[in-house]
Amino acid sequence: MYCVETKQLSHSYSSGKVILDNINLQVPSGAIYGFLGPNGAGKTTSLKLLLGLLKKQHGDICIFNTPFHSHRIEILQKTGSLIESPSLYGQLSAWENLQVLQKIYGCSSTRIQEVLRTVGLHDTGKKKVSQFSLGMKQRLSIAVAILHQPSLLILDEPTNGLDPNGIIEIRGLLKCLNEEQGISIIISSHLLAEVEKIVTHVGIISHGKMRFQGTLKDLVNEQQQSSKLVIETNDPARSMEIIQSMQLTAGSEEGRIILPIPSREVIARLNNLLVQNGIEVYEMSVLKKDLESTFMKLINLPYYA
Repeated sequence: MYCVETKQLSHSYSSGKVILDNINLQVPSGAIYGFLGPNGAGKTTSLKLLLGLLKKQHGDICIFNTPFHSHRIEILQKTGSLIESPSLYGQLSAWENLQVLQKIYGCSSTRIQEVLRTVGLHDTGKKKVSQFSLGMKQRLSIAVAILHQPSLLILDEPTNGLDPNGIIEIRGLLKCLNEEQGISIIISSHLLAEVEKIVTHVGIISHGKMRFQGTLKDLVNEQQQSSKLVIETNDPARSMEIIQSMQLTAGSEEGRIILPIPSREVIARLNNLLVQNGIEVYEMSVLKKDLESTFMKLINLPYYA
């Protein structure tokens, strides 16, 4: 079951420039969904449409298996969000910021201390938010987003601008919210390396089009399929003939033979055949592409290792 699903979601500027082109987003319930793509790809526009911050032009949006357009208030009551920059009262403390929202949401005042403890800000006392670090402000913004105990949390670039320690803190917090409180999370980012350690599912968008969607394991498999077997011998021409005789497709690059990775049994048989034909095998190794290079390939950008 999907907690968020869009069908043929499209959006354009008034100038006619297409921002989203038939996006079919599928976020499983209980997932941490990494919504990835370069800046300007359409991530924030998609999230704003999910929250009703932009008027839908084309397509359908279902959240909690319910049409958004006809159940907007009901859905938003079960949804927390942080879009773009935090919106906080700098002259107030963390507690006072949450107290303002607690009255609006109508939830118990005991909930304030609960969420402050959850995000690690329970001991900030009367310290004004204007004196908080960026990481503390991000954690307080997440506290605001979960104050009313939502089932879905939508976060737009929540680690943007944070130092490595701040990124680790936010990462741990999101895992805790997902695993211990069962909150489904959509987190957008333009950097795969930031989110690959916590996400269960991935959607990759570029130029308004969905380039990949599936589990993180699916993306890893995509990476493995793009890996190559590299062979270096003392006689590349003769080695190529032997490889082709085994019905394997191969190419050459700087004197090395490169081919899609066959099974382990085929690799062993190929090595034996080369040696039996008097060829000296200097190297037989797997050239793996990392997830980042696979990500860059999917969004059609050059990758520099």
